[in-house]
Amino acid sequence: MGAPGLAPGQPAQAAPTATSAPHTILIVGDSLSAEYGLRRGTGWVPLLERQLAGERKAARVINASISGDTTSGGRSRLPALLAQHKPDTVVIELGGNDALRGLPLDMTEKNLTAMTQASKKAGAKVLLVGMEVPPNYGGAYGAGFAGLFPKVARAEKVALVPFFLKGVADGADPVANFQADRIHPNEQSQARMLANVWPELKKLIK
Repeated sequence: MGAPGLAPGQPAQAAPTATSAPHTILIVGDSLSAEYGLRRGTGWVPLLERQLAGERKAARVINASISGDTTSGGRSRLPALLAQHKPDTVVIELGGNDALRGLPLDMTEKNLTAMTQASKKAGAKVLLVGMEVPPNYGGAYGAGFAGLFPKVARAEKVALVPFFLKGVADGADPVANFQADRIHPNEQSQARMLANVWPELKKLIK
């Protein structure tokens, strides 16, 4: 989904910490988490940092999202990220580019499963962020793709955001919620994206 975003493992500004060790949140995503086409500091991840600070959560956010990344790319990058950052929680926001490229559903499922298992093995909790594709991809592919995320979440017993762009892509006037390319949500949609993630994420932060 677009041009390069943050470099792998580049940390976002951490929220103020309390006396205890901060809870490290590693986000492995694509352009939807890498502020593609947005002013720096306006994406949902910086908004998450402000949310954490406002609720006085002792947490730091590592945004390892890269625009254009697929589940295969995330799977290959993840071991080094886990070793470097030793996260307490891993947010996996990948799969959209797999669908845009028409990649096999079973490959996407295997990659998401492998990333989830690797994160758990490293001692991290996992939040899987689900996606859907537009109707023009065909009913069978669309249903199969959307079903991958709850399927993996159930099998691996991890937390799930059913649809990252709920209230954005399925709104009354979805075009108004996107940038000119009609693929990437605009700045005004970032708060809604955070609102979709936060209820599940905060359950994982101690």
